[in-house]
Amino acid sequence: MKNSRTQRLDSEYRKEISAILSGALRNRAPNIKGLVSVTEADVAPDLKTAKIYVSVYAPTEEERAQTLALVRENAGFIRHELAQVMRMRTVPVLTFLPDRSMEYGSKMDDIFAKLHKDEDQ
Repeated sequence: MKNSRTQRLDSEYRKEISAILSGALRNRAPNIKGLVSVTEADVAPDLKTAKIYVSVYAPTEEERAQTLALVRENAGFIRHELAQVMRMRTVPVLTFLPDRSMEYGSKMDDIFAKLHKDEDQ
């Protein structure tokens, strides 16, 4: 279980990385398509690494994959920008991972709707 300090850091990293993605990164890499949302940040207890879960809302799967690849390529830039904002001794190495929870939730909703439709018939 995480202690309160790591939970606060998770929240701060999520907020600041989200601001960097929508601001400085958009200016640096204008070919990012769709909306990029930081859904969760998981900072390691030793503060050396962090897993950042992002959702990309784009019209096609190809654009989603391209945007996620661009975010991953610019992880060093995002870390540098984060170091400018956060006043900490070390800024963790950022690993960006896709968050598939929205897709999973949508799939489960479809399954439940189909089950209820079958019950009604």
